[in-house]
Amino acid sequence: MSRPLRIEYAGALYHVTSRGNARQPIYLDEQDFALFIEVLDQVCERFNWVIHSYCLMTNHYHLLVETPDGNLSKGMRQLNGVYTQKFNRKHQRVGHLYQGRYKAILVDKNSYLLEVGRYIVLNPVRAHMVDCPSEYEWSSWPFLMGSKEAPTWLSVEQTLLLFGKQKKSARLKYQEFVLSGIDKPLWDNLRQQVFLGNDDFISERLNKSNIDEGDIKEIPANQRRPKPLPLDQYLMRYETRNEAIEAAFSSGGYTQKQLGQYFGLHYSRISRIVSKGKT
Repeated sequence: MSRPLRIEYAGALYHVTSRGNARQPIYLDEQDFALFIEVLDQVCERFNWVIHSYCLMTNHYHLLVETPDGNLSKGMRQLNGVYTQKFNRKHQRVGHLYQGRYKAILVDKNSYLLEVGRYIVLNPVRAHMVDCPSEYEWSSWPFLMGSKEAPTWLSVEQTLLLFGKQKKSARLKYQEFVLSGIDKPLWDNLRQQVFLGNDDFISERLNKSNIDEGDIKEIPANQRRPKPLPLDQYLMRYETRNEAIEAAFSSGGYTQKQLGQYFGLHYSRISRIVSKGKT
């Protein structure tokens, strides 16, 4: 069987899942869940991701992620790669943590944003781990319901606005919507392994111009950012080499290896420069 398509464009919305190798746990304790969120936070900052819903299960995770810059693959390499490194180091193990490639389903935001988000936070209920999503800590549910302060990358306000302008009533309507969906099917409408949307949505997303450019009008202005500059431009704009390296890496357009090759430094040195710039 051929691999599913990987379609990336500015403003795309995906349901992403990744499972543990041989279905083994990818979180062994509470600190591992927190460690994953820490890595996710870094990925969202660097790659300008917006998370609409998430849930971390024992041996897999679910993300509903929007990519204003059309860079899902780059972000996923860092998310799974960095977490694997940290997990292996912590638990003194080696080898693969995840089972093959992550799975990404392209979602029609206009039709399925809320349904996929509901499906994600209901995972612990369907797995009979809890009776209600409020009993499960490692999902976006407590942030949407206001019991925890949400991280900047989690789209709480945008989701609640779909249920009303007043937060209190919007949260009640959101809660009612989620709890009413425990037995409602979602994947019956999945097409070609990678599309959750109608024929028009699929046709539009397969159009080459849309894949290459995306529809910038669909992306909120505060989520857009300029394309990365050529590396020599960073050197011209910043007083020191390290500042140029930090800015280039933060643009999301360059890996540490690419920066090391350009500046003639080992990637470990690049890593220290980038890490120091965040402190």
